[in-house]
Amino acid sequence: MKSGFNKLVIGFVIGALSVGGFAVANNSNVPVVKACIDNKSKALFASTNGSCPKGRSAIDIGATGANVKSIAQLVSASVVSIKVTTTLGSGSGSGSIYKSTSSLSYVITNNHVIESAATSGKIEVELNNGDIYLASIVGRNSEYDLAVISIKKGNLPEIPIGDSSSIAIGDAVVAFGSPLGLSGTVTSGIVSALNRPVTTGSSNAESFMDAIQTDAAINPGNSGGPLVDSQGRAVGVNSAIATLGSAFGASGSIGLGFSIPFNQAKRIADELIATGKSTKPFLGVSFDPTFTGPGLRINNITPDSAAEKAGLTVGTIVRSINGFKVNDAVTAIVRIRSNAPGDRISVVTESGGTNKTFNITLGSVPALP
Repeated sequence: MKSGFNKLVIGFVIGALSVGGFAVANNSNVPVVKACIDNKSKALFASTNGSCPKGRSAIDIGATGANVKSIAQLVSASVVSIKVTTTLGSGSGSGSIYKSTSSLSYVITNNHVIESAATSGKIEVELNNGDIYLASIVGRNSEYDLAVISIKKGNLPEIPIGDSSSIAIGDAVVAFGSPLGLSGTVTSGIVSALNRPVTTGSSNAESFMDAIQTDAAINPGNSGGPLVDSQGRAVGVNSAIATLGSAFGASGSIGLGFSIPFNQAKRIADELIATGKSTKPFLGVSFDPTFTGPGLRINNITPDSAAEKAGLTVGTIVRSINGFKVNDAVTAIVRIRSNAPGDRISVVTESGGTNKTFNITLGSVPALP
């Protein structure tokens, strides 16, 4: 496989223990939005004149100074700390309350946070108020590094959900989690880049992310926590950081954090909650790892796959997918998996010096737990 300049291989980040604490850091400026927060449910309502009715409190939503505190007030109750204990040791991470019924609550987190307890061990979820509950795994998806766990506690505040496809480079964002075991930690920054191809994990168990890059401080223990926009709505799941490596000292934030787009996380979480399993889009091609020219040369096509049905052939050079140039297999995989099964993608190929565009409807195959 060729190595591409856009490929990033990132180590997973998991903290150690969970202790009390609350911290806010800020380094961005965005316009202020006036809103009202329900004192009981923590639901957010628009305010036309800055005033709020009885039972609701006025807050400023944004990412400047006290406004980060307002976002923290809105979101923190929906963020949890996760501790995993197995015979091999313990680890910790973060998560967000995605759905809550009268008796059960579902938490989105990273697969790598809880996978060590998939066969045996104990998972504990600590709420923002310090209450601790045993958790069960609802489902896992190692290929997207996502998981859903549940606790037997209902009527918990669900995290506000945003649209990760609407964010732009330079937008203010706030990261929540339990870095280094410090639960209730909030940091702020901006969206540094979008559609960043990122792989995590080992060579035989890789996860692929169409990542949101942010300079909001993310450290070991933030894994699985939410990245929210300037109105406190989840747009990402914090998953990995880039570090300078052990030769440069202890690993930690260097302003290169990566989050899974929440639209993608939501699709997978809904499937896991409904069936315990999830799917991934499937094109049905493999690429020649010895090819050194621009693009990727197809060396195999799966029979009856989306690629075969569309008319792609072995030996064809793929130059771009959905407008993104692809010069390494990781970028191509990320571009495909950024979609959902059934989505229609555009693939530009080159054969004999002639470019051709294929509009292909992606197939669906089960994702690995």
